[in-house]
Amino acid sequence: MTERPDPPTLLGDRKQMRRTFGTFATGVTVVTVGGAAPHAMTANAFTSVSLDPPLVLVCVGHDAVMHDCMAAGRFGVSVLSDGQEAVARHFADRGRPLGAAQFSGVGCRTGPLTGAPLIEGALAHIECEVQRRCDGGDHTIFIGRLLGMDLFANGDPLLFYRGRFRLLEPERSEVKA
Repeated sequence: MTERPDPPTLLGDRKQMRRTFGTFATGVTVVTVGGAAPHAMTANAFTSVSLDPPLVLVCVGHDAVMHDCMAAGRFGVSVLSDGQEAVARHFADRGRPLGAAQFSGVGCRTGPLTGAPLIEGALAHIECEVQRRCDGGDHTIFIGRLLGMDLFANGDPLLFYRGRFRLLEPERSEVKA
């Protein structure tokens, strides 16, 4: 076992917490809601929860526009591929237009079960209905029951690690002796 060179960081250091949490690589998704005022946001705080029943969760900050939009009860999730960093950045930009205008120039289709826009070129689409909301400090944890999903062509995911978008490293061939 390696000895700790420094004392542990105190929890009040938000910058250090971000750096520490950032060592856990995540996939990148775009969470969407449809209706009269469709909305989207980039999220990496997304994961599967259960296979039986099929549940996922997404964490949404209390100050995010998406927080109130989730009250609609149904949402879509597009799991982004490694060629979709520009899409991730677009839906993370708080200065983008709201409503349908934010989808201008982004290839989407309407989810048949939720009416939520789903991003073309994504690795997967997931459609959900909010089953439960849980307090998560400065975020709300929305637990969604799967209504349907589509898995598309093989590809690599867009990743988020240490505060930056990343790509999987190409597989290295083994050298045979």
